[in-house]
Amino acid sequence: MCQILEVSRSAFYDWLKSPESKHKKDDRKLVLEIKRVHNESFETYGIRRVHAQLNEDGIQCGRNRVARLMRENNIYSCLKRKYKATTNSNHSYPVAPNLVDQDFTATRPNEFWFGDITYIPTDEGWLYLAAVEDAFNKKVVGWSMDKTMTRALTIAAIEQAIGRHRTGDGLIFHSDRGVQYAAYDYQDTLRENKIIQSMSRKGNCYDNACMESFFSTLKKDLIYRRRFKTRREAKLAIVNYIETFYNCKRLHSSLGYKSPQKYEKLFYQQTAA
Repeated sequence: MCQILEVSRSAFYDWLKSPESKHKKDDRKLVLEIKRVHNESFETYGIRRVHAQLNEDGIQCGRNRVARLMRENNIYSCLKRKYKATTNSNHSYPVAPNLVDQDFTATRPNEFWFGDITYIPTDEGWLYLAAVEDAFNKKVVGWSMDKTMTRALTIAAIEQAIGRHRTGDGLIFHSDRGVQYAAYDYQDTLRENKIIQSMSRKGNCYDNACMESFFSTLKKDLIYRRRFKTRREAKLAIVNYIETFYNCKRLHSSLGYKSPQKYEKLFYQQTAA
């Protein structure tokens, strides 16, 4: 080896005995922190979010340095997949007007809520998830899961959201035109809680982009990377994802790389000041 490298044997052994530089030690410690953040994000964070989370944790480092160390240690975000949704709008129930019109800007919590249903494959069959998200802080404020896609599923999700948050007058709830949202008992639930109903235009998925984005993130972060033997196993994983990671820890670029919970907390601190 010494002949190939054209160095003396003594120089080679001196190099082996030389202490590790401070820069390499710091890099080695930083790689451990990067791996911690990456693992806590279910291996979904790329360079930008890893860098933002490190700074949030009080670990000051440059973005280029993080990028270099992630490349050198083969730390990458998991593979993205596309999400495809279906909606059964073939019914005779009345349809609410579109009050949102693709304007997802909210100035406070509980101003605009969005709802939708998606499906998760398991070895037992489909598990259906109905979720409600607050447009202001991207927080999932209510959810429900079942093996069937019924009105009871969507009603349970909105009732959980109402029970957790003071809705007040003027809250707008937006969804697609699916029968689960257009049914009379669902409309009654909204009306009894003074919630104004809004619905997407027929066949326009962009009218409910908030929920499309959440379900896409959920499937990319969790669903596509695991095989669930039972619906119970899938449900436990999804509850853990929503309640302990997505709402509390996951950084959103649209929120200035803050989690939904922290963004909401900062809002109330600023309004109280």
